[in-house]
Amino acid sequence: MNYYGALFWIVALLGATAYAVYTLYRLRKHRELSRIDALAFPAEYETLLASTPHFPKLAESDKEEMRRRILRFIHTKDFVGIGISVNDEMRVLIAFYASLLLIRKNAPLPYPHLSTILIYPDSVLIEQNRNDGGVVTSEEVAIDGQSAEGTVVITWDAARAEALEMGDYNLILHEFAHEIDFMNGEIDGIPPMDEEHYDAWTEVFDREFDTLDALVRDNAELGKYELFGADAALDEAEFFAVATERFFGAGEDFKEDFAELYERLRTFYGIDTAELFAHGYGEPIG
Repeated sequence: MNYYGALFWIVALLGATAYAVYTLYRLRKHRELSRIDALAFPAEYETLLASTPHFPKLAESDKEEMRRRILRFIHTKDFVGIGISVNDEMRVLIAFYASLLLIRKNAPLPYPHLSTILIYPDSVLIEQNRNDGGVVTSEEVAIDGQSAEGTVVITWDAARAEALEMGDYNLILHEFAHEIDFMNGEIDGIPPMDEEHYDAWTEVFDREFDTLDALVRDNAELGKYELFGADAALDEAEFFAVATERFFGAGEDFKEDFAELYERLRTFYGIDTAELFAHGYGEPIG
């Protein structure tokens, strides 16, 4: 056998091995999800969901889909308490709001690259480097949440309070919006989407972000951009995460003041939040 013939068979063997490993992985995941889907939804979970402002307004068919996705999330992620004991309320509220963002997405395994949710009782101090004109300094800053490297950090005092009230802020939605943003490999405020929607998304989001950024840099009155706040001008990724919070928690105001931006998010998430969470539907959302 000549050199090229041997090389062909080596490559073919490696390809066949890789395909077999991938097939076994898919089969194992399918069996795992089938096992989870066969589980009964605990009555305690149902009570916890009823305490949120969002779940009761879903159509019955969407509630059933959410139950399935919540169980899949809870049984495929590690919830780790740091200085706090993890309980069902934490698992269910985090799983619900993370899953709500994907309810119109084909996501059999929710957030496949996410493995761990770290839960702290309150704000966490982290070391952050700053570059000011080439001078790098380090300082401790307090954060309520973070999303990076397959891990989401949630501080429970803020997350719980915001999860149980309809309002501008929802830490869980915020951090999982970052996770969605990163699904295409970059955290840049442009989540994965069909190419046909890309130009409209970037045109509207870039325009609104640049306007907010200029107002913040000039220390000017934010006017209607107060809906997002100065922190949303940190970068495009933060703007997307904050916009997601407001879209789900203040949909009517969002739609009134930022109709084009609202429409981009409605198209992306497949949910008309201004209608749904203000009044509730009898039909599936979207």
